[in-house]
Amino acid sequence: MDLESRVTNSERKQKIKKEIISWAQTLVVVLVLVVAIRAFLFTNYIVYGSSMMPTIQDRERVIINKIGYDVGSPERFDMIVFHATETTDYIKRIIGLPGDTIEFREDNLYINGELMEETYLNEMKEEYKTRSYTDDFNLEWLTGEKQVPEGHIFVLGDNRRNSIDSRHIGFISMDQIVGKADIAYWPIKDFRKLK
Repeated sequence: MDLESRVTNSERKQKIKKEIISWAQTLVVVLVLVVAIRAFLFTNYIVYGSSMMPTIQDRERVIINKIGYDVGSPERFDMIVFHATETTDYIKRIIGLPGDTIEFREDNLYINGELMEETYLNEMKEEYKTRSYTDDFNLEWLTGEKQVPEGHIFVLGDNRRNSIDSRHIGFISMDQIVGKADIAYWPIKDFRKLK
């Protein structure tokens, strides 16, 4: 082997080594970004149970926006994930915000005395034509409070006949909120923005 061939082989090895180092650095940066995004911005959840049907089905996977409420406030009818216990998270819909009065009368939701449309329940209400889909109640009957306390929300599952929610566990502290459910992504055929 002549000198020129040895130099070329040496240069080739150096070039390959630099290429491997470059790819390794890129991979490390990508992994750090993925971990940071998952930890601080978004995460995914598998929904277990039927409490949010028909909006979200059992075992559907959803993406949770973890930073949305750092820059904005929860809004009525947002679907959120929150820590129900130390080991269990629930997904429910925000019905009452701090200071709200809430009443269900004849299957109609009244917030601060004003009738509110719950169009996301139309399909289920149709199935329950002969009886109420949501039993009558008001906050005072359930909680002894006339209004949702400051720093808390009142949540319900969309499947009102089969949901453990604020009617059973009381008000949810804003500190318990993990984030807003934005997208259902699995199964892929049912990919959609959640409303």
